[in-house]
Amino acid sequence: MELSFLRPLYEHPGPWCSVYLDASRDTQDARPALDLRWRDLAGRLAEQGADPDTVAALDRMVRGHAPLPGDYGLALFARRGRVALTEYLHAPPIRDLAAYGPLPHTMPLVAQRGEQVAWVRVLADRTGADAVAVSAGGVPRRAHVRGRESHQLRRVKPGGWSQSRYQRAATEAWHHNAGDAAAATVTLAERVGAEVVVLAGDVRATGVIAAQLPPRWQDRLIRTDAGKRAGGADPTAMEDVTVQAVAEVADRRIQETLDRFGVQEDVGAGLDAVVGALQRNQVDTMLIVDDPSSTEELWIGSEPTEIATDPGQLTAMAVDDPQRVRADAALVRALVGTDAAVTVLGPEEAPGLTDGVGAVLRYTDAGTPGRGGA
Repeated sequence: MELSFLRPLYEHPGPWCSVYLDASRDTQDARPALDLRWRDLAGRLAEQGADPDTVAALDRMVRGHAPLPGDYGLALFARRGRVALTEYLHAPPIRDLAAYGPLPHTMPLVAQRGEQVAWVRVLADRTGADAVAVSAGGVPRRAHVRGRESHQLRRVKPGGWSQSRYQRAATEAWHHNAGDAAAATVTLAERVGAEVVVLAGDVRATGVIAAQLPPRWQDRLIRTDAGKRAGGADPTAMEDVTVQAVAEVADRRIQETLDRFGVQEDVGAGLDAVVGALQRNQVDTMLIVDDPSSTEELWIGSEPTEIATDPGQLTAMAVDDPQRVRADAALVRALVGTDAAVTVLGPEEAPGLTDGVGAVLRYTDAGTPGRGGA
């Protein structure tokens, strides 16, 4: 997962308030329940020493955010009276959380986001298409294609000398409309950097559209006859196909990262090795097992690469006043500051990962830390 969306959180020093909140509006008493949950979290922030202006800024954002239908959550990060980042969560957080400390507590957000896969879905018939694209950052874009050709779209059998002319006109109309839909698909796919293109709807229309896509996008194409453009049609089957396709790409990406890590033969395995590699700006992608219950801590200075397992290491690096923080918060800050990525794993995906953390490295040399240190 690419982490540049978190960069604004590390451009200014803390302390930071971090809030994760179930904001669902799926019941009649949802608003009062949200108020109760938020008041509890606000109280926890005050107990930890958060300043009133910052808590008040969070209060305005929680109470004034644009609600979504169904179950969802909010992640909010604020300092010095201003909310720096608000993220909608596709599902409520595992538990409501309020933290106040030198760094923003971003690991729950990173874990819940998971591998972000950009995709395009096109629902087509012979008159045009409706398309939606979602970037890796979750930003949606839409396009509606109304085919230029609307005359004689059905291949009829009028008989006589004019039959071939009617059939040819219908075929040409399909191809014109499919060309417009294919062009819109390519535009959206390029804009979001799509890794998956789902083409759904009328089987003949999707066949003609698919044939007009450039090879690059045909390689990422999944065709299905699920879904219809008719009003009131059930979109469930088409959405299921999209979810499955995206999940397969995400799983493949995770496996590729695990394979790259395995080739290193334990170089970059374990917390000490990862911290050492981050100090040297060697990490390409960090692997971490999500553990919300972790109490592991690290020491940091003001710079992303000023990270250590004990304060003496930072003192030797001429860092004044090292601070002790959550290990996962320090690791994410270092990744963002060195333009590194992260892959979040479940416990079952990497049962033998030392300390639940490892790193695929950009390079290795004689001083590269490995398991047990270098």
